[in-house]
Amino acid sequence: MSEVLRLDGIAKGYNPGRPNAVQVLRDADLTVSRGEVVALVAPSGAGKSTLLHISGLLDTPDAGRVWLGGEDMTDLPDRRRTRARRADVGFVYQFHHLLPEFTAAENVVLPQLAHGVARAEAWARAMRLLASVGVEHRADHRPSALSGGEQQRVALCRALANAPRLLLADEPTGNLDPETSETVYQALMTLVRETGLAALIATHNLELAGRMDRQVRLSGGRLVEAG
Repeated sequence: MSEVLRLDGIAKGYNPGRPNAVQVLRDADLTVSRGEVVALVAPSGAGKSTLLHISGLLDTPDAGRVWLGGEDMTDLPDRRRTRARRADVGFVYQFHHLLPEFTAAENVVLPQLAHGVARAEAWARAMRLLASVGVEHRADHRPSALSGGEQQRVALCRALANAPRLLLADEPTGNLDPETSETVYQALMTLVRETGLAALIATHNLELAGRMDRQVRLSGGRLVEAG
């Protein structure tokens, strides 16, 4: 499997030199390969979101290097990092953050239009993605008319709209009941397997984490392989 994401010696802290200084990440190393689903497990406040933001080029580390698709992204200008993030990274959060004034299909189409995809092609891809997670029949409904599980499956489609190399998900089932969580998890795994992208999934759900390809735990700011 080819490597998609590599973190080398990542360190990140907040409020340095102050009494309330916090060192969130310390010499954290991680690789995620194409077609691999990695669970990121840690207690709340341990730094999972910080690690995901650094992995997705939304934040920069104090030390260490971030590689995406074999390219060192750490010191690139903001404009180049933004382009890479839009093209190569998809994000899913605990809350779906769909645009309420647009339909499910439009929420998946809009990122593609912003990326320069032709309208007809964008609509066709949106409908294929929605069909792959079983919500194509809800394509013309706005988020307020969708269930929580449907909203999250649409959010997953939106994250994959521009065919990224890397999917980052922060507690994607954390706001859902167990049955709906399973539906969203299965949709996520189906899309990852079909597209061959790499996925790093932060979760508190140890049962779901145990079904992913492998687990890493964030402990004392460092990443360690888990069983």
